[in-house]
Amino acid sequence: MYRGGETGDPLRVGVVGTGFIARGFMMALGGQEGMVPGPVLTRRASDGLSGLPKNFKPTNAVEDLIEGSDLVVECSGHVLHATEVIEEVMAAGLPVVTMDAETQVTTGSYFAKKGVFSEAEGDQPGCIAALREEALQMGFVPLVYGNIKGYLNHNPTPEEMDYWGKKQGISLDKVTSFTDGTKVQVEQALVANGLGAGIIRPGLLGPGTQDLTAGAEVLAETAILAGEPVSDFILSPGAPAGVFIAALHDDRFKGYLSNFKMGEGPVYTLIRNFHLCNLEITKTIRRIADGGEPLLNNGPAPAISVATIAKTDLQPGQEIRQGMGSFAVRGSTVRTAEIPEHVPIGLVYDAKVRRKVKAGSVLTWDDLEIPESRAREIWLELQGR
Repeated sequence: MYRGGETGDPLRVGVVGTGFIARGFMMALGGQEGMVPGPVLTRRASDGLSGLPKNFKPTNAVEDLIEGSDLVVECSGHVLHATEVIEEVMAAGLPVVTMDAETQVTTGSYFAKKGVFSEAEGDQPGCIAALREEALQMGFVPLVYGNIKGYLNHNPTPEEMDYWGKKQGISLDKVTSFTDGTKVQVEQALVANGLGAGIIRPGLLGPGTQDLTAGAEVLAETAILAGEPVSDFILSPGAPAGVFIAALHDDRFKGYLSNFKMGEGPVYTLIRNFHLCNLEITKTIRRIADGGEPLLNNGPAPAISVATIAKTDLQPGQEIRQGMGSFAVRGSTVRTAEIPEHVPIGLVYDAKVRRKVKAGSVLTWDDLEIPESRAREIWLELQGR
């Protein structure tokens, strides 16, 4: 039991990051009983941090974060920075909750072995994990762990993304990674690794459909043929921004499920028609603070990774400042054993192209020069290299 449970003192919740999700979480935390704001770790100068919610004190020192926190929420979205911070925080014995699927699928398996480390409910992977717990408790046997996506364009223009970023109040790199599919690939890789599922094919299937149930059943048929549950998504414009699970159930309950408007089976679709990101993080904090198991992480032995794919022809010497949200590359799920030489997109920061690469190619370590970082060390260690 963590601080608050035994001593009665409120739980001090530290935060890593000051972006869109982090600020929204700070606002949500302000009204939570039994929790108080801890330090906010940021790489920004203090004069560039106007608008932080009341009672949150920014710091540039990890030591301050550790000293003033009982639990830390990491939602910076920057894999290299997050990895270094998480390592120090967990070495100090503090539990970490992330809203950062990008870091989870890149270095999360290393931390899954080091202590209490969990992705939060709120983003789609955490919501799928929570829905899975409910499904299992009701006797369902999951076949598909699904994400509902409304729009996909593998190669959007900077002008389009600048417009939508400003309209939605989201950074250019984030809105680009949502649009080009990198984000959903990262999320479903985390779901696959954390929940013991496979993928139908590299890049996922992602059938387009106006009928969520029909789309879920298509994916369920492939899962039955594969002999294992699968992680994937449905592309359905106008559908709710939520998640779903397609599952089987004991035939004895067929009549009941029909009466409950779940259809005639044998595949039943459970839909959670929302994911509220920053508003739901506190549910996972309470779970951990009460001594519960992590909701979801990338697992100790991940089989699925997110490779870097060239969006256009790349030239020697070309620089890629950041892979996720780039107009040069995007992320796509792969089975690591099939392409062990791929460069995971979570490590692509300030990278340089070594040789010509054709559009659509998976980038390997021979194609990209990746600067040294703790995240790179951990990735290579996890691969046994």
